[in-house]
Amino acid sequence: MPVVSGSNAADLAASLAEELGWEHHPLEVRRFPDSEGYVRVPQTSISAIREEPVVLVSTTFPDSGIVEALLMLESIYDVRRGDLSNLKGEGEQSIDDVGPGIFLAVPYFGYSRQDKKFQQGEVISAKLLARLLTRRCDGLIVLDLHAPEVLSDLDVPVSFVSSMPEIASHLQQFVQPDFVLSPDKGAIERASHVAKAIGCNFSYLEKTRIDAHTIEHKAKDLEVDGAIVAIVDDMISTGGTICKASDALRRQGATAVHAACTHGLFTGGAITRLANHVDGVHATDSLPNPRSVVSGAPAIARGVKDLISRVL
Repeated sequence: MPVVSGSNAADLAASLAEELGWEHHPLEVRRFPDSEGYVRVPQTSISAIREEPVVLVSTTFPDSGIVEALLMLESIYDVRRGDLSNLKGEGEQSIDDVGPGIFLAVPYFGYSRQDKKFQQGEVISAKLLARLLTRRCDGLIVLDLHAPEVLSDLDVPVSFVSSMPEIASHLQQFVQPDFVLSPDKGAIERASHVAKAIGCNFSYLEKTRIDAHTIEHKAKDLEVDGAIVAIVDDMISTGGTICKASDALRRQGATAVHAACTHGLFTGGAITRLANHVDGVHATDSLPNPRSVVSGAPAIARGVKDLISRVL
């Protein structure tokens, strides 16, 4: 079976193909001089994409990734539907529709932060993006989405998967933490899963506002004196929350602090900032990043198998 990809997730797609025992088929993707995208299914991949179910791996970040994903889905849809027409009229113009079997795997789902309306007039961008993407696929796999409930009413089945089992294994092998900490209540489920897998204690940080400009981070019901602590979250962007959490832990006696996440965006000098506060940073390859040490392929493979069992 084919795993296909464009320009933004080729390495992860190749790893997924290896994990599943399938073939990796890179699509032809390039940009015009004005930066607009171009996508084409190569002639050598048409038979494979028509003969068996296909998994497209594509992140939707940055914005160009959204356009690329939409173009790739449309091109795969046309090939499977049998629309092979072209301007010159060369070759077969129309062949049989092979039916459903397009699955989109999104390692990092862009615009996932806007998962509800905080003010009047706002757009729930995560839901809008999902509706656009699922027009041309029969199932969606999403890796460690911050708020899965935002995609609860789509027209296609969704498999939510997590790299926390692989992150737990990595931390156990290379860090051996005594405690796992969630930086806030929103990441409790993921961090507690890691703690349970490792077999260590778990807690989360409570945020207390001291004044208009000061927020204190304090661990709840956790003694970290002399401990190695792993802070686990789904995403690290600027790293500010992790740095504050690390400082709070060290004030309480932690001897080492590591940060782990699925999605390493590391924006605005985050890597340098984190280096001054934590002893190590560990991320998956859901996005290309300099701290990618855990593969997202096993988690996505679980989602692919789940959807195939439910849809086909």
